[in-house]
Amino acid sequence: MTRPIRVLSLYEGFFAGGARILHSDVVAGLSQGGAQQHRVLSLTSAARRDASMQFARDDTRFRRLQQAGVVIDTFDRIAGDRPLAPEEFTATELARAAALFTEADVVLSLKEQPLSLVVALERAGLLPGRPIAACLHRSDPTHSGPALEWLTDAAGSGAVTATISCAESTSLAYANAGVVAREARVIDNGIDTRRFRPGTRVQRRRIRAGLGIPDSAPVVLLAARFDAMKDPGLFLRAVATHARRAPGAHYVMCGSGMTADNPAFRALRAESGVGESVNLHALGLREDMPELYRIADIVALTSAFGEASPLCLVEGAASGAVPVTTDVGDAARMIDGFGLVTARDESSIVAAWTHALAHRPALRAAAVAARGRLDRRRMIDDYRGAIAGLLLPDLVAA
Repeated sequence: MTRPIRVLSLYEGFFAGGARILHSDVVAGLSQGGAQQHRVLSLTSAARRDASMQFARDDTRFRRLQQAGVVIDTFDRIAGDRPLAPEEFTATELARAAALFTEADVVLSLKEQPLSLVVALERAGLLPGRPIAACLHRSDPTHSGPALEWLTDAAGSGAVTATISCAESTSLAYANAGVVAREARVIDNGIDTRRFRPGTRVQRRRIRAGLGIPDSAPVVLLAARFDAMKDPGLFLRAVATHARRAPGAHYVMCGSGMTADNPAFRALRAESGVGESVNLHALGLREDMPELYRIADIVALTSAFGEASPLCLVEGAASGAVPVTTDVGDAARMIDGFGLVTARDESSIVAAWTHALAHRPALRAAAVAARGRLDRRRMIDDYRGAIAGLLLPDLVAA
């Protein structure tokens, strides 16, 4: 093929989330150099998520893709608590989607939720014969709702020809759930280590001062949305216990819905026993994550399920924070050698935080030393090869 490979990515929408950050990073990276030409179709133009309305045009990933020259099409819909079902698409939307599929050489679906569009096109007889890969980012597909059935059916019919998982645990979980595609690949996540890097002493002092955090205070950071999957209640219960032992510590929570403006967050804080005297900074959705990671001593994750290869752990580690996580997805493998894995109860988490703070210099040095294997360039190269590989069966047949 002498012209660039034309790739269409399907998004459920543009809203806060690690999978969208990663996939957008891949698309932006692959669009450079001329070997591939990328385009995005978002099934929605806004999202009502985590007690907030998020508009695609305001999303950092949306703007970055546009800056990289990626054309973005959106349907005039609002994403809610459930993904769009196949029968909900209009004839106009299906015709537009079919035209975009026809123009593409390869189609990528960001997670399984957008596959409702593939199922709808197939039912309507409008699905062109193109390699379609589902890019998967969960370790517990049973929490995907009806989207798991759409993926299983589309793989079974041959409409979805491949899966690309971000973790070994993800690939295994979907296989066990009955997803059988012609090809299954695993590509580990990577991050931009130019953005996520340790700060200087002057930078750290400036950032902490902006939040009212003393230079010497221990800082534990949770970067997650307000969702049962992330189990913010477990984090808050651990904060309540740890704060009694280390009253000078500060705790930073950032992510969609992690704010006092969210009544559910306020109620959960009170229920968890985190009083007003605790140094808790509930910052909500932030766009300055590299700076926040730089002031953290610990980047925590208390997720209950669904995680595959959590970006926050490696972003924090590359910035000099010590990852402390529950044993979800591939988290333990990701942080081996520079982080701690803990049981899912507050006493174990508090013990792990205490250990991490006591051994911070050695653990921080190990995290910073691992930056090379966490870099995004390897991930983007792997995706470039996977996309080219999706075309090989068709080229051989031709």
